[in-house]
Amino acid sequence: MRTDPNRTSTFPLTGVRNLGILAHVDAGKTTLTERILYATGTTHKRGEVHDGTTVTDFDPQERDRGITIFAAAVSCTWDGHRINLIDTPGHVDFADEVERSLRVLDGAVAVFDGVAGVEPQSESVWRQADRHGVPRIAFVNKMDRAGADLDAAVASIRDRLHPVPLVVQLPIGAEDAFTGVVDLLRLRALVWTGDDVEHLPVPEALRDEANRRRRLLEEAVAELHPAALEEFVAESTVSARTLTSALRDLTRTGEAVVVLCGSAYRNRGVEPLLDAVAAYLPSPLDLPPVRGADGDERTADPAGPFAALVFKVNATGTGRLTYLRVYSGTIHKGGTVLDPGTGRVERVARILRVQADRHESVDVAAAGDIVAVVGLKSARAGTTLCAPDAPLVLEPPVVATPVVSVAVEPRTAAQHERLAQALAQLVEEDPALVVRADRETGQTVLSGMGELHLEVTVEKARRDHRLDIVVGRPKVAYRETVVRGVSGFAYRHVKQEGGAGQFAHVVIDVQPSDGDDFEFRSAVTGGRVPSEYVRAVEAGCRDALADGPLGGHPVTGLRVTLIDGSTHVKDSSEMAFRTAGRFALRDALRASTVALLEPVAEVTVTVPEIAVGRVLGDLSARRGRILGSTARAGTTVVTASVPLAELFGYATRLRSRTQGRGTFTSRPTGYAPAPA
Repeated sequence: MRTDPNRTSTFPLTGVRNLGILAHVDAGKTTLTERILYATGTTHKRGEVHDGTTVTDFDPQERDRGITIFAAAVSCTWDGHRINLIDTPGHVDFADEVERSLRVLDGAVAVFDGVAGVEPQSESVWRQADRHGVPRIAFVNKMDRAGADLDAAVASIRDRLHPVPLVVQLPIGAEDAFTGVVDLLRLRALVWTGDDVEHLPVPEALRDEANRRRRLLEEAVAELHPAALEEFVAESTVSARTLTSALRDLTRTGEAVVVLCGSAYRNRGVEPLLDAVAAYLPSPLDLPPVRGADGDERTADPAGPFAALVFKVNATGTGRLTYLRVYSGTIHKGGTVLDPGTGRVERVARILRVQADRHESVDVAAAGDIVAVVGLKSARAGTTLCAPDAPLVLEPPVVATPVVSVAVEPRTAAQHERLAQALAQLVEEDPALVVRADRETGQTVLSGMGELHLEVTVEKARRDHRLDIVVGRPKVAYRETVVRGVSGFAYRHVKQEGGAGQFAHVVIDVQPSDGDDFEFRSAVTGGRVPSEYVRAVEAGCRDALADGPLGGHPVTGLRVTLIDGSTHVKDSSEMAFRTAGRFALRDALRASTVALLEPVAEVTVTVPEIAVGRVLGDLSARRGRILGSTARAGTTVVTASVPLAELFGYATRLRSRTQGRGTFTSRPTGYAPAPA
């Protein structure tokens, strides 16, 4: 037994549930989280998304936009269980927040709109949970809306997500008349009047349908679970107790998904959902031991060596918060932990039980806990923390590759340093962001998972750091190349200003090269240009490559041959020949036929089959050249070569053309002639 410092009751490790709320944007995740907090007595007033009064959507941008942007952790208790819950974002631009949350969760509640069923981002988060092996139960929300249909929603779950859905409830009433559910395991009705729920006999009008669905549930469970099958064959029925045990096993192995329904907004169906979380989702003890990179394993034992994984870092006005999931052992306030990646040992100044933006100090965190700690300076998302005398490195969450970029700069030069500090802090908090300085354009480029992701990031920098930021499209790094060169181009550099002067005479051929590199050769005979001056001419030519004649872009793909030249006994020098080489090539390029090159990327687009035509048309409009396509289980993978300048904004356009279900990756492949 483990004592909770904030409560008088105790919680065995078997009573801990670490779960996330997953769904498409606007399916009702945050409203459901608010009702869970209200039903468990954690809050005494129901927060509303449209009023900006929710506990988990506490950031000003979340309240302004009415969507969840940052994963928020809360804790509550229900029927002798501690539930550590993370409300995750539903917008595709913030999928990395979901990824990092799923890495440390033991289970999840997938929320579906009772009218829309499975939506595009529902598929994405479901696949993310599949990759992490996270057991789920499904909650079909908004059953009070016009057009809500539990059977249609379940059919979409089966057809698009491919689990075995096991429906354990039957709605009482439809749309505005939705008042409760029939519990098919115990064949009783749960009817809500305001915030109170009554347990009643099944209404006469629904009795036959309830019995029919109970029979279907028994048959479906018996097909999947040996103990249920044995009882079904022997008794021709399956008891509620056996069904509960079988549903628990099937949920935890991922062989099936329990489906419940309700209306979070009207506070109907929340209590049975909490009962299902306690009954079916696993505790930390039900999961296999975590395995380190060296094969070492740690079980969920509070008495074992300490091991935890950082999944979120947040800089607040009162200090740096490091959110972590404890997998093994116990950490006390004032204790020390090792970051095995850096070898740094740090002291935990405080341990906090998190309630979104509110925190409650505790003295101890043990295996199974999700807490925030204060005092760590170097830990980042994905960092393993462990006991100094028992090193362990856990697999970090996978960080997605950014797909959209913008150029950012302060409006005044005085804010340059502050902008750099702000961007460094934002990248520390959100690993999906990448900041780089483009050497060729001189721009500071901010990259992320989508245009909304970057918009939120820039607004956060403006609000939190009081910066006036200008945002623009990144400049494309063009190149110039020689199409038709010149031969025998002579340049004489003479400078006389008293004392030793400068003299250099060179004759060069300029031609396109076979590759993209710069080639320099010497064909001078008879020692007319000494070898040390030849090297100086090459250096001067390389200097001239930085600024082409068309637009000052770097020049590539040419071959320069030094064919002749002459020297002066006193005035020739390496500096003079370097200068001659630079100006000779500059003027020779102006006399040549030069073409502009633009960067090209190979784009791999994965889209549903029904959207292939729209995607191909859009790629063609972006001057893309289709390289090939492959069909894969309901999707098509299209490969194309597309100019980089045409990819700005493509992520948003692709999502709109594929209902959010299309994804793409790109990699630079070189340069191609730009249109005149």
